[in-house]
Amino acid sequence: MKRLFGIVESETHSVLDKLENPIKQTEQGIRDLKADLSKSMQGLAEVKALNIRERKEHQTNVRSAKEFEQKAMMLLERANHGQINPQEADRLATQALERKQQLEQRAGANATNLKNYEGMLTKMESNVQQLKSQISKWENELKTLKARATVSDASAKLNKQLSNVDSSTTIARLEKMREKVEEKEALADSYADIASLSNTTVEDEIDSALGLQGGNSPHTLGASSELEKLKAQLAEKNNTK
Repeated sequence: MKRLFGIVESETHSVLDKLENPIKQTEQGIRDLKADLSKSMQGLAEVKALNIRERKEHQTNVRSAKEFEQKAMMLLERANHGQINPQEADRLATQALERKQQLEQRAGANATNLKNYEGMLTKMESNVQQLKSQISKWENELKTLKARATVSDASAKLNKQLSNVDSSTTIARLEKMREKVEEKEALADSYADIASLSNTTVEDEIDSALGLQGGNSPHTLGASSELEKLKAQLAEKNNTK
């Protein structure tokens, strides 16, 4: 039986070891996922910052391109009104329009970058949500595994305690205790008998032999006889009257 319990105990520890491995693996997996999540959040913040800056540059370039176009028109209008030399107005207006084209090209590049950033942000935000969901799932699984490990550990300890209980030894101890109790009870009865004998006098022994126990001594019998005589005399006296 002890060998059998030893095998059971060994198997229990083996099961617990196998259960602890997934717990450690899950904890490590959660740590790895949280590290990935932290990196993803940092990358997401950086891409968002780039997107914000690119949008501002796009708006600035578009606004500046319109301003240079308006300046070119103003130069031509002033030249028409004779306020500026027509040749000088044409030269400056041409430079303004060239600047406008440069700004429009930059604005176009900004728009392309914004489109790319928005695609990246959408994908990264999706990945972040998946990571958060996976972490939550693994944390719940970890709680379940830990609860199972706690129950298994408690069961293993209880089974170990039960396996160490020797019923034959316990029964033998109970029998030995019963014998001692019976011996003490017999000894108490013996002392009671001895005490009864020690309190008995010779007169008690004689009365017991004569059957005169319980107040039926010769003196008591004599008094009873006298009482009967008095009753007879009284009855005779009454009859005479």
